Amino acid sequence: MNTHLLTNARIVTPTENFIGSVEIENGIITSVIKDTYYANGIDLKGQWLIPGCIDIHTDYLEKELYPRASAAFPLPFALHFMDARAAACGITTVFTAVSFSDNEEKNRSLTEAMELSRQIDEARHSLLVRHFLHARIDPNSNGILDYLEPMKQLESLYMVVYNDHIPGERQFTIQQQIEMRSKAFGISPEAALEKLEKQITRTKNINNREQIFEAFKDKYILGSHDDTTIEHVEEGKFYGATLSEMPTTIAAARKAKELDMWVCLGAPNYYRGGSHCGNLSCFEAMDEDLVDILCSDYHFPTMLGSVVRMIDNGISPSKAVNMVSLNPARLLNFDAETGSIETGKKADLVVFGNKHSFAAVSYVFVEGVCKYHADYADGIKPLAAEQKPEWNKLDVGL
Repeated sequence: MNTHLLTNARIVTPTENFIGSVEIENGIITSVIKDTYYANGIDLKGQWLIPGCIDIHTDYLEKELYPRASAAFPLPFALHFMDARAAACGITTVFTAVSFSDNEEKNRSLTEAMELSRQIDEARHSLLVRHFLHARIDPNSNGILDYLEPMKQLESLYMVVYNDHIPGERQFTIQQQIEMRSKAFGISPEAALEKLEKQITRTKNINNREQIFEAFKDKYILGSHDDTTIEHVEEGKFYGATLSEMPTTIAAARKAKELDMWVCLGAPNYYRGGSHCGNLSCFEAMDEDLVDILCSDYHFPTMLGSVVRMIDNGISPSKAVNMVSLNPARLLNFDAETGSIETGKKADLVVFGNKHSFAAVSYVFVEGVCKYHADYADGIKPLAAEQKPEWNKLDVGL
């Protein structure tokens, strides 16, 4: 029997937080008890106990595959250390983003993207945390049409996002892209502009959203990436998107909420106090209550780091934690089984303390199995003594 009793924890549920205990049997939460200390439980010493983070979009695998542009590592090696890092950061479900595009800026072809996805698909069951695929599909490519059916054979593919690559249309201006391509290819600004103009001519009249929608509408979560204008959001919604992922302007985020879409921004944006490339600030969007979900984007530690920072900034623990757990679970239709600390749900749990304004993770459980444990001798802030209630001290046989 796989049984644990976690006690003396600051438990965060969807609507409240309190000191208490959680009992786990065979991977399922069987009870959540307020103000009761179990002498023979695992004493968490007042640390936070929250549901595991659900990361709907990460590019982190690229950092392990290509730590330098000219230094590539094999996928099994890269995936192992990505997985370990996700666990250490309190992430229990990870969606790795793979770009399916024949855009020359990308570091792999459509065939290579398909092979990478197959390898992730095959390796996922031997890893510490849950892994899924998040396909970023370029609708302005005719080459993608040959890959739609093979992609549907990927067991772990569950999210499909429209990801335009027409220069100047979304995240980066033409001038920004001239600078980026000049640096990436070692060419002059004039040569970079010529490349961009050719790409615009080649792609501006191609839109395969309808074919992508028809291929994936039945069992996949659809989204739209880098929405910049109201028209971008409306187009995504028309083709089945329920998610506006990383909208780059406040107008796009407002429109997405008006259309009852989920809005996701990057946790690094919140933690750092703004977008690294000058797009919509998470703070600005949250001031209007436009953000539902935070994802790691390119940096795992900022998911829990943002939870700590949100709480420090006066946001309720429940609202902060829901943005990295229950809300993504609801988007994904996983919320009947996971995403919150409630009786009957899977015991995907994370224990952490506040260390220098970031989250220091001490335990991670996936379906009740401890996948990560770190014993910090000092530096974690437990609850102050005055915050602890008068315990009902009990011994239970497990």
